[in-house]
Amino acid sequence: MHFGLFGSAAARRPTTADGGEFDSSEGFRDFIDYNVEAESLGFRGTFVVEHHFTGYGQVSATINLLTWLGARTKHLRLGTAVMVLPWHNPVLLAEQAATLDLLSGGRLDFGVGKGYRYNEFAGFSVPIDEADARFNEALEVIIKCWTSDKPFSHRGKYWQYDNIVVEPPTAQRPHPPIWTGAGGESSVRKVAQRGENLLLGQYASPTDVGRSIAAYRDEIEKCGRTFDPLSVGVTRAFFVCDSRDEKESALERRLVNRVRQLKLATQPDGTVLGGPDRASGDPDQVNRGSAMYGSPGEIADKLGELRDAGVGYVLINGGGSGGGQRGRTSLRRFAAEVMPLFSDAPPARAAE
Repeated sequence: MHFGLFGSAAARRPTTADGGEFDSSEGFRDFIDYNVEAESLGFRGTFVVEHHFTGYGQVSATINLLTWLGARTKHLRLGTAVMVLPWHNPVLLAEQAATLDLLSGGRLDFGVGKGYRYNEFAGFSVPIDEADARFNEALEVIIKCWTSDKPFSHRGKYWQYDNIVVEPPTAQRPHPPIWTGAGGESSVRKVAQRGENLLLGQYASPTDVGRSIAAYRDEIEKCGRTFDPLSVGVTRAFFVCDSRDEKESALERRLVNRVRQLKLATQPDGTVLGGPDRASGDPDQVNRGSAMYGSPGEIADKLGELRDAGVGYVLINGGGSGGGQRGRTSLRRFAAEVMPLFSDAPPARAAE
């Protein structure tokens, strides 16, 4: 198995409610240092979210943050998870992403999605029911930007361009790998048909993960291509600890954070869209069933279930407290006590 990171950083406003001040860049700097150390510990890559209007400082300028990280690292792959295409001018985004890929020596993993948080669509005044159409058109334009050596024009429903040649070129040819988040079988199969890599969320059970990988692999092989286990990234929250109290506190924090995120995805009629709530059932049981929290042995057991489901690339998220010394200690223990147990064993063929 290979391992990467998935997550965010926090940059709060510089003035606290009681009038005190702090450095709002500290969360970003800690995130960069955390990823730099992860590279030295043998992690393959990192995927960083894009979110807006949260009130608690999630990453909004993902390409900018990854560019800074690219300058601090040599081998770590730099992933977006995900750039929400309905909000972006696709030509400008193609230019920014290509610049990152070029400067990093071809390390960009370009993760894209349609978005799911109602508050973000409302904040941008973009109708959420246009998400699919905007996504499809934007992705078409981005790929054309990266693969066209001659000027081209585009007259779409949402974007129009006349006689443009987009620069710079990407380092990876014909373009950086495209990663798409999906959950349902039909969506997973469409990702495979388009030749894209697959990102699976952190709340699905190992059984559901196995079904998704099996469907993706089946569709890949139907299209005459060879399945690569590293073309599917599965996110899991993790926290290495030896105390039951520590484990329970971490699980409670994760559940509170999930509820907070779901509120941002809730529409005025009370409907909760996809995103992190793809897994159904009792929230506490879903939380406990998906998170890799506990001793190295407990985490290894969880990873063994994923390996048996066909997982080859695990993206770990968290570490216990969202950063700081506790998160750094958890990362080091994961690398030293868990990763070596999975360095040689190949993933099983999913759900045969």
